[in-house]
Amino acid sequence: MALLGIFLMIFLVIHLGINLCLLRNDGGEWFNAAAHFMGTNYIVKVFEVVLFGGFILHILIGILLQIQNWLSRPVRYKVRNRSYTPFLSKYMIYTGAIVLIFLILHFMNFYFIKLGWVSNPHVTVDGEPDFYLIARDLFLQPLYSFLYIVLIVILGFHLNHAFQAAWQTLGVNHPRYNNFISWFGTIYAILIPIGFIIIPVYFLFIR
Repeated sequence: MALLGIFLMIFLVIHLGINLCLLRNDGGEWFNAAAHFMGTNYIVKVFEVVLFGGFILHILIGILLQIQNWLSRPVRYKVRNRSYTPFLSKYMIYTGAIVLIFLILHFMNFYFIKLGWVSNPHVTVDGEPDFYLIARDLFLQPLYSFLYIVLIVILGFHLNHAFQAAWQTLGVNHPRYNNFISWFGTIYAILIPIGFIIIPVYFLFIR
């Protein structure tokens, strides 16, 4: 679970870097070039299989661990446990479920279009999906952008606990490192969502 989480968090950095190409005032040239590369490069196609496998395993293991936790204490304590448990750790399964909903919407709006499973309103001169125009039209819808921002904020909460919990699970738990891991994880969980949120804000209010 920890290794898969770290793998997915590294992928988020790459994904954000590609998405920030949407902010260039070039009519989507950079973003569509990146989308074309991601859709045609054989190494990337292999990575997609690994990535989807990582997502599925991460979700399944998370569900199994949560069920195991529930079964280990089928009857709740009459007196609430006063031991310190991080707030977000209690709700990881719920924030994870919301992130899963976000992923499904994201796949429907982008990845499934690439596969031809969903109709495509925009194509480039080469006949490929024009993902820049697709993204632009989605983010110009206030309701979609608002929902996107809310889901990204929830993703940030999920990442904040996940980053620190992953390293603790891997045994990196020492007073010498804990403060740095906590600080770095918090910065990561703030900057990544801000990076994604900038995009709908740009299309709604700046472009």
